Amino acid sequence: MLDSNLKTALKGYLERLVQPIEIVTFADDGENSRQMLELVADIASVAPAGRLSVRSGSTAGERLPSFQITRTGADTGVRFAGLPMGHEFTSLVLALLQTSGYPAKVEADLIEQIKALEPAKELVFETYMSLTCHNCPDVVQAINLMAALNPKIRHTTVEGSMFQAEVESRQIMGVPCVFLNGEMFASGRMELGEILARIDTGAADREARKLSSKDAFDVLVVGGGPAGAAAAIYAARKGIRTGVAAERFGGQVLDTLGIENFISVKETEGPKLAAALEQHVKEYDVDIMNLQRATALVPAAAPGGLIEVKLENGASLRSKTVIISTGARWRSMNVPGEMEYRTKGVAYCPHCDGPLFKGKRVAVIGGGNSGVEAAIDLAGIVAHVTLIEFDSKLRADAVLQTKLRSLPNVTILMSAQTTEVHGDGQKVNGLSYKDRISGELHRVDLEGIFVQIGLLPNSDWLKGTVELSPRGEVIVDDRGQTSVPGVFAAGDVTTVPYKQIIIAMGEGAKASLGAFDHLIRTSVAG
Repeated sequence: MLDSNLKTALKGYLERLVQPIEIVTFADDGENSRQMLELVADIASVAPAGRLSVRSGSTAGERLPSFQITRTGADTGVRFAGLPMGHEFTSLVLALLQTSGYPAKVEADLIEQIKALEPAKELVFETYMSLTCHNCPDVVQAINLMAALNPKIRHTTVEGSMFQAEVESRQIMGVPCVFLNGEMFASGRMELGEILARIDTGAADREARKLSSKDAFDVLVVGGGPAGAAAAIYAARKGIRTGVAAERFGGQVLDTLGIENFISVKETEGPKLAAALEQHVKEYDVDIMNLQRATALVPAAAPGGLIEVKLENGASLRSKTVIISTGARWRSMNVPGEMEYRTKGVAYCPHCDGPLFKGKRVAVIGGGNSGVEAAIDLAGIVAHVTLIEFDSKLRADAVLQTKLRSLPNVTILMSAQTTEVHGDGQKVNGLSYKDRISGELHRVDLEGIFVQIGLLPNSDWLKGTVELSPRGEVIVDDRGQTSVPGVFAAGDVTTVPYKQIIIAMGEGAKASLGAFDHLIRTSVAG
């Protein structure tokens, strides 16, 4: 199951096991069980003597195949149903280490918050994932850690493609998908703090009070993507008080799989780059406030005064200058049925959710690079792909178009306007589109729709305060200055053309230098 290189790396990790752990397997005679048992045997073969044991458990009422990782003599609640390989192999390694007592690289206050949870009844989580989903590991690892630290929390990670009957019965059409005590809890990427906030009802109020009590910043960056990270680093290097309030550090980079145009880095993946950005920012004296959504900007009452940023949890932060780097989000089709069937067949991440549509019919909306790349990827998984493009021609690079047209299970519809998403009340079963030349309406029967039609700036919270373009982008000058004194902006939320990671970083640095120049040239209000 594991090649020699992977075994060597795993052996090094397992040397860090603190207390003896046990893997309990639940298997039948099938091929999937054989592969799981082979994986477990490989793990045991490279573990230090006396630190890891394996035994078979009763299969009655169990998912097959599955296995539980437990500290010897305890009954911890970390389980995997299926084969945690691909993006989830790291989750498996961390589960082994953390169950043994190896300390997690997580803020101490979050660790204490997990340990202090005393729910009225046991919290039983189930997370459905796919091995190609780069968003799933964060959720899996967060809840695994909670289960390893608190005996009242249990967690099973379920590989969706191996348990298709469950996926169908629970109407799961997007991953990660989390259930708590049998009820739908959340769908999509979440961080540990966000999960804790949902089950620890007093956490939001405590956090709001803590944030509001902070002293004023010299530079407050709102947003933690490439632009925000660059802005924070450039500000901190000036030796001034710097803070970052981000809804999720890394921004939309977290939703990007392959990155091959970041100069000096031949290829990487979005989550890896996002982690590197956060680590780089943490090398400096920057106050990072994660999982914070800005809701309003209040300009300074007088030149040199403090600007206020209001947050969704009721807190307010104050700063002499503010750099807006809230980025952009996937654009919706805005047609009937889209919101109703979101996560029930309407999806936005083909890498994450594609495996859930194996052998089914799907559509991709959009003929740019993102749409064509998605159609190519999906064609290798699903039965048939219909690509729908509003324009009279595809806008993707020629090499991508050539590849797309060579695929036998792809239909390309151009001059086609999607008009409605259809479903049976539980999941998608088709869409309608209008032929823009003839005006005729057509229906396509299918099970999934992947929307890839560009981005919208995250600027709604700024309306009426900062001057925006007709497209909702923040208007900036050549220094990143907005229409409000002391407020700068950078990245995909602005009017700067070409929404690229490397451009956003440069704009973030420029806006930070602009903010510093503003600080040294502006008298402090008395």
